[in-house]
Amino acid sequence: MSETNSTERPVRDRALDLLKWLAMLSMVLDHLRYVGWHVDGLYVPGRLAFAWFCLAIAVNVGRGVVRKTQPGLNWKYLTWLAVFSVLAEFPYRLYMAAEVTTLNVLPTLVLGLLVAQGVFSCSWPTRIMGVLALSVGVVFGPQLMFGAYGVLLPTACLLVLQRSLWLAVLPGVVCLLSNEWPKIIDGMMWGDPISIGALIACLLGPFLGLALLRWRLRFGVWPMRRWAYLIYPLHFLVLLGLRTLLS
Repeated sequence: MSETNSTERPVRDRALDLLKWLAMLSMVLDHLRYVGWHVDGLYVPGRLAFAWFCLAIAVNVGRGVVRKTQPGLNWKYLTWLAVFSVLAEFPYRLYMAAEVTTLNVLPTLVLGLLVAQGVFSCSWPTRIMGVLALSVGVVFGPQLMFGAYGVLLPTACLLVLQRSLWLAVLPGVVCLLSNEWPKIIDGMMWGDPISIGALIACLLGPFLGLALLRWRLRFGVWPMRRWAYLIYPLHFLVLLGLRTLLS
């Protein structure tokens, strides 16, 4: 949640909460592939998770821009992401084991948040931090999950947040580039259904997320507050326990 200067309690955006829950669900489904079951098809819905997390970041940054309540860096938001990026690294490596080739996803989101805030801020220190974050993303792209394009995805989402849904093709392309697009396209050329599904999920993920955010929900959604950061490291431990039981 973004902070406001108002003394009134801000109204929860139920569509945003639902988007976050769906992103979490997509992430867990993706990681179920490493439990030991033959569920490679879960790679397809897993492509939606990162796009929707980036879209949630774009919404939070966008609120600060519209309300002009965050001319500089949102240190509280950055701190929570940074702290849990460190806490999640050990459970992530413990569960993913031989599959680990990058850091967990949270460092990418931290850099993406810095870039998005830098692009839309009038504060020069914030802009400089954004440039530095993008530079880190480019130089250390191979060590980051989703690479340099992943760092750019929150900004791409923010650019089209209040515009026509058809412009969601921009973050859709960035989302595809942030994934293993050479393997996805190569598999698609061979008619692999998982690769075809992954391509579609990457391109349509931001579009579907934006459409959801514009939907006026008629039902309640359990608010996802700061405690939800715990879900990321804990779900690795839960899945590790499940894999141990199944082995």
